[in-house]
Amino acid sequence: MKLVVIGGDAAGMSAASQARKRLGPDELSIVVFERGHFTSYSACGIPYWIGGAVDDRDKLVARTPEEHRKAGIDVRLGHEVVGIDLDRREVLAHNLDDGGEVRQPFDHLVYAAGATPVMPEWARVRDAGVFGVQTLGDGEAIHAWLDRKPEPRNAVVIGGGYIGVEMAEAMVLRGLKVTLLDKAPQPMGKTVDPDMGALVQKSMRGLGIEVVTDAHVDGLETEGGRVRAVVTPDGTLPADVVVLGLGVRPNTALAKEAGLPVGSTGGIRTDLRMRVEGLEGVWAAGDCVETQHLLTGRPVHVPLGTHANKQGRVAGINIGGGYATFPGVIGTAVTKVCDLEVARTGLTSKEAHAAGYSFVTATVDSTSRAGYYPGAELMTVKLIAERRTGLLLGAQIVGRNEAAKRIDALAVAAWNRMTVEEMTALDLSYAPPFAPVWDPVLIAARKATEAVHASL
Repeated sequence: MKLVVIGGDAAGMSAASQARKRLGPDELSIVVFERGHFTSYSACGIPYWIGGAVDDRDKLVARTPEEHRKAGIDVRLGHEVVGIDLDRREVLAHNLDDGGEVRQPFDHLVYAAGATPVMPEWARVRDAGVFGVQTLGDGEAIHAWLDRKPEPRNAVVIGGGYIGVEMAEAMVLRGLKVTLLDKAPQPMGKTVDPDMGALVQKSMRGLGIEVVTDAHVDGLETEGGRVRAVVTPDGTLPADVVVLGLGVRPNTALAKEAGLPVGSTGGIRTDLRMRVEGLEGVWAAGDCVETQHLLTGRPVHVPLGTHANKQGRVAGINIGGGYATFPGVIGTAVTKVCDLEVARTGLTSKEAHAAGYSFVTATVDSTSRAGYYPGAELMTVKLIAERRTGLLLGAQIVGRNEAAKRIDALAVAAWNRMTVEEMTALDLSYAPPFAPVWDPVLIAARKATEAVHASL
């Protein structure tokens, strides 16, 4: 059998590796086409490499092309797939280095082309100093730009989501004056509720980042082939470097042309085994697919490396003759900006309302450790619970010093459809260096339970 994989990062290489683990080279040949020059790398780690927390680009690479080749996977870098013929069961790829053309037949095809950054017309400039943050190659370009002489002094980050706040941190750590522009009323507006977003904004400003909300960008000013400023209705902001963090869309243009089914989110539709609906031997995984939200039952597009690795693994197991499924997601995510940690799971208030839930919320302030223990820091925990049943619908955390990873306990509770009242009895660990005797999760669950009872 012949397996062709489109995309050589998390989802694609996880699929290839799992299939190879189950079927040897005599049973299955595997060819991976990757338009870039890296495989199996952590795109999520790029801001931390740029900011200096990670000192070497290669530390972001989990497995090199050479390592995959030694495992019997034919990785072809610098090859962009430009056509898929489902009738002839072959793909057409262009060699970006020499302009050559490759036609590769397949019995199984894994479409793992990832996502593409949202790029407004004003951002489509050839001038230097304007960057997206999608691939390790993008990270290399930003790193090189910041290292040039004279060093950039002013950075403008456009977009207040995960990439935006992480890159704002990276620029601050590099010593630049940073302005973050966000069209929403608060940063992290798609991640947390406005009241929690206000805490993020306050802390970012305290770190020296100028946060401009309800912002609009009219264009960029350039001079001599380099960006010089960002133009807004309220004035012009000097910029030696501009970072775009406006979100991503599923990279499905090629899939649509080939006739693969695309859902309402723009992602490819698959079944639980990551097989493309209605197409035998065709699989999809990663940021190019849509999946099901387990609390709403609705299709969602949540581009995260955690999901991509799991989905690729599921596809590879099934291609190799095993059996595995990917049930869906609940939207768990975490990030940081300098020492501020932000986490969420489940639904925000806006998402819960859109799904038709009637709900209550509870917000508590507590500490990460016993109050008397050195290093105790304040954190805010917010829970969202269904009004009548008390079902945990969502949770958010903003704080410092070991605050954010508490979201994992809340994610497990939401995944298993626990009520906030059931959560009040959770047997969570306690010792003064790690938590107060009443962990913030338990305090929030107790307050949410009171809100549920009061609503009846």
